[in-house]
Amino acid sequence: MTTFDDLLEEAGTFGRCQRRIFALLCLVSLPFAGVYVGTVFQGFTPDHWCRDPAVAERRQACGWSLAESRRLTVPPVNSSGVLQQSSCEQYEVDWNATALACDTQELDLSEVPVTGCKNGWEYQYERRQSFVTEFNLVCSDGWWVDMNQSALNLGFLIGSFAFGFFADRFGRKISFLVSNSLNVIAGIGLALTPNYVSMLVLRCIFGFGAKGGWMSGYVLLTEIVGVEYRRTVGILYQMFYSVGVLLLPLLAYFITDWRWLQLVISVPYILFLSYYWFIPESPRWLISQNKSVKALEITKAMAKENKRKLNNTVTLTDEEGDSPSASLLDLVRTPNMRKHTCILMFNWFTTAVVYQGLIMRVGIAGGNVYIDFLISGLVEFPAAFLILFTIERIGRRIPFASANIVAGVACFITALIPDNMFWFKTVVACIGRLGITMAFEMVVFVNTELYPTYVRNLGVSVCSSLCDVGGIVAPFLLYRLAVIWLELPLIIFGVVALIAGGLVLFLPETRGVPLPETIDDVEFPNRKKEDVLEDQQMEKPLKTDLTNNKEATIV
Repeated sequence: MTTFDDLLEEAGTFGRCQRRIFALLCLVSLPFAGVYVGTVFQGFTPDHWCRDPAVAERRQACGWSLAESRRLTVPPVNSSGVLQQSSCEQYEVDWNATALACDTQELDLSEVPVTGCKNGWEYQYERRQSFVTEFNLVCSDGWWVDMNQSALNLGFLIGSFAFGFFADRFGRKISFLVSNSLNVIAGIGLALTPNYVSMLVLRCIFGFGAKGGWMSGYVLLTEIVGVEYRRTVGILYQMFYSVGVLLLPLLAYFITDWRWLQLVISVPYILFLSYYWFIPESPRWLISQNKSVKALEITKAMAKENKRKLNNTVTLTDEEGDSPSASLLDLVRTPNMRKHTCILMFNWFTTAVVYQGLIMRVGIAGGNVYIDFLISGLVEFPAAFLILFTIERIGRRIPFASANIVAGVACFITALIPDNMFWFKTVVACIGRLGITMAFEMVVFVNTELYPTYVRNLGVSVCSSLCDVGGIVAPFLLYRLAVIWLELPLIIFGVVALIAGGLVLFLPETRGVPLPETIDDVEFPNRKKEDVLEDQQMEKPLKTDLTNNKEATIV
C-alpha cells in the first residue's frame, strides 16, 4: 500500500503545479493585511474640538483660521505637563447673544465656565476621512473605536473554530470558496454601512470569513507540498502578508476616504472566487475521507503538470490509520502536555497583543502615519529571512525566546526615549516590531511540532484562539492606557513579551526531532519508543475481546 507522501515523491514535491498554487494562494495574504490592520487608517482619529455654530459662522465672515476660532470655543488644558486646547470641553457662552467683533485678541476667557461639547465636533482633516469623523466617535464615545478591532478579532476567534471544523468536514477548497464569498458580502457591506452598529456586525462577519479563508489556504498549501518544503512555504505564505502591510499605507495615502479604501481591500476577494477553476482539493484530505480514487486523479493531474509520471499500479492508503479521538483533556492531562499548552497559549496571546498594539500605536504616536507605518512594515521582511536562516542551524527555542525578549526590551527602551529623539525612537520601535513579528511567525510551526499527531490540529486551534483573544484585548489596552500616558502601553507590552520569552526556554528543542505520534512521545522524549511500549505492556493487563474471541493488548 502506498501513502500519499510516497506518491508525492513520484508526482513531485514542489514542482510546477505546486509553485503555481503557491503563487495563487500567497495572493490571499495581501488583502488580509488590510483586513487585519487597516483600522490604523480607516479609524484614524484626527485632532478635534467642540463645534460652536455661532463661532463657525463668524469664522466665515471674518476669515479666521481654525486656530483662531478654536481659541474662542475651547479652553486650554494641562496634559502631561503640556498646555493644550481641550478636545472634549467648550466655553459655556452664547456667542449669538454677544457682540463678537472680528478682532478677538483682547478677549479674556479665563474666567468663563466650561461644559461638555453640545453641538458636535470640528476636525483637523489631514487628507483622511475616517469612520471616526463620520460617526463622531470621540471623547465619551471614543471607546467605540476600540470595539472596531475587537469585533474583527471576535470574528477571527469564531472563524478559527468554525472553519477548522468546516475544512475537516467538507474540504479545504470549499471552505476557501465559502469564506471568500462571505468576505465579498461583508467587505462591500462595510463600505456601504449606514451606521456604526451595523458596521461592527459586518466587521465581525468580515473577520469570520477572512480568517477562515486564510487558514484554509495555509492548510491546503502545506498539504500538497513535500514535507521538506512545508515550513518554508508556510513562512513565505505569511511573508506575503508583510507585502500587504507595505502596500496598505500606499493605498491609504491615495485613497483618503475610508469607505473607498474598504472597497479596494474587499475587491480581491471577488477574484479569489475564480480559484474554483485553478486550485484542486487537497488529496491528503480526500484520502482521510476515503475518497482515494478522486485523490489519485488529482495527484495524476499534478504529476502531469510537473512533467512526471506515476506508477500505474498504485493503491493509496490513509497513513494516519485508526487513531484515537482527540479530547481537550489530552492537552492538559499529563505534565509535559500541560506545560506546553500553557506556554503556547500565553505566547499566542502575547504576540497578538504586542504585534497589534505596536501597529495601532502608529496611528496615535503623532508622527507621519504613512511613513511610520511603511518603515515599521519593512522590518517584517528581515524577520522571515532570519527565521529561515536560524531554525535549521540554531534550532527553534533560542530564536523564539530571543525574538520575544528583544521585542520586550525594545518596548521598554522606546517608552523611555524622549520624543525629540524621533529617529532613534523609531529605530528602536522597529527592532521591537522585528522581534514580535519573528515570534508571531515562529509560534505557528513550533505549536505544530510540540503536539502528537492525533491531537495536533486541536492543539493548534485551542492555543491559537488566544491570539484572537489577545486581539480583542489589544485595542482597549492601547487606547485606554494611552489616555493616562502615551508610553504606558509599551511598558505593558514589554513586560508580557519578556515573560513570554522566558517561558519559551522551558519548551523542548524540536530541531531534528521526529514529530511526536503519541502523548508518550511528548512525556518521555528521551526514551526509546520500544522501552515505553514495553513498560506499558508490563503495567496493563491483557483484555479479551469476547466478541471476536481474541486477545488485544492495550497500549
